[in-house]
Amino acid sequence: MPNAAYVGTALPPTAPYRVGREKVREFALAIGEGASVCLDVEAARAAGHPDVVAPPTFAVTFTMPVIEAFLRDPDFGWDYSRMVHGDQSITLHRPIHGGDDLVTTIHVEDLKTRGGSHMLTLRCEVADTGGEPVATTRLLLVTAAQEAS
Repeated sequence: MPNAAYVGTALPPTAPYRVGREKVREFALAIGEGASVCLDVEAARAAGHPDVVAPPTFAVTFTMPVIEAFLRDPDFGWDYSRMVHGDQSITLHRPIHGGDDLVTTIHVEDLKTRGGSHMLTLRCEVADTGGEPVATTRLLLVTAAQEAS
């Protein structure tokens, strides 16, 4: 059973994640995003950006490893092997650019058990190292409760 004491808490902020220009390009190409501002620094600068612009879903590249580490923490008690992805949303407060240093804070918003399944809602607040908001992600994860032996 997941540890309900985490509900309403925030985990410590991560160390800064440096958004690499090549990571942005690779991610954009992998998802079929061919916009020049995502691939070419000069095109991004001509459009008023400081560097290449990451596609909105790029935030998963650095938030998901942090979420996974939390879910695998034995103190939380989540059954990662029985998990499915229920829902996800990403709200950008400003574009993510190559060269950004971003910090993620996970908030455990909700944990419910219904119909033999645990439903966990996590919110990640992503900010630059100056504390300015960059993105908010929400994630609903579902895992089947352990069957009695």
